[in-house]
Amino acid sequence: MSESMPVRCPDCGREHQYAAPAYPCACGTPVAPPLNRRAAPATLTHHTWDEDWVTVRCGSCGRRDQWPHPELGCACGTVLRVPVAGALRPLGDPNGADPAARPRTAFQPVTIRAARDAVTAVALYLRWLGYRDIRRADQRQPSGVGLAARGVLAQVDPSVRPASPRDVECLWLTAMTESTDCVYFSLAGYAPDARDRADGLGVCLFVLDLTGTPQPVNGAATQLVATGAGT
Repeated sequence: MSESMPVRCPDCGREHQYAAPAYPCACGTPVAPPLNRRAAPATLTHHTWDEDWVTVRCGSCGRRDQWPHPELGCACGTVLRVPVAGALRPLGDPNGADPAARPRTAFQPVTIRAARDAVTAVALYLRWLGYRDIRRADQRQPSGVGLAARGVLAQVDPSVRPASPRDVECLWLTAMTESTDCVYFSLAGYAPDARDRADGLGVCLFVLDLTGTPQPVNGAATQLVATGAGT
């Protein structure tokens, strides 16, 4: 467990004892962003991809990965961004090159309470599969949030309606223009004809449950889980 520190809400003055959540590195070691005890927390009014993620080095294997920026929700309704210590270099920094591939450990999910949690869960799952340089996709999809990484375009759909064939086709067409594979993650599942369309196009389909664990629902997705990225 990461070390805790007191965090005071600037709006109401409440003091909280906070410890950053740890996430498993590819080597299996829990990694948590180091907290900056000397800096004050900032009130968070909106989310942006660049500010929502920080780059942290694993103390065991030296791998650099992006992890969710620590946040704390105060009882007064204010959301605080907890400061992180150390200079954070981009994930693609040449001094942070990935070490040789290691066997995957069990995936550690993130509980989904809001749409942003679904995006976080999928980003972590893509990294667990072996994809690198995960970021917001350049092109927007009709619904949900797009994520991109080396070799894949992913769609995160946290809506309450099952994904339609059109949703699957839009993702596939966008991926085709970028000559990359595509993966769809839906919280509400898929219409039967959407699954048929995905099978015909070779689109991997996953369903997200509220524990944040993606479950494959077609053959392409099952194969991806078995082989991982880049194989």
